[in-house]
Amino acid sequence: MNCPVCGGRAIGKVGVEQFYCWDCCVEFTTQTDKVVIYDLAEDGSLVAWDAPNLEQGVSSAAIE
Repeated sequence: MNCPVCGGRAIGKVGVEQFYCWDCCVEFTTQTDKVVIYDLAEDGSLVAWDAPNLEQGVSSAAIE
C-alpha cells in the first residue's frame, strides 16, 4: 500500500480501514470508492486535508 499524498510506503494501520503515513504525517481512511485524507492538528485531532492540487476524495486505486 502506498500513501495517496506522497506515494511513500511507510504506512501504519491505525484502525479499521484507517492508516497513517510516517513520511508525510497524514492519516487516511479507505472507503469503497475513495480515500479521505486528514491532517493531524497540534492537539492530535484530525482536520480535513486541504491541498490545492489534490482532491480529498482520491481514487482507491491510488493506494494500491
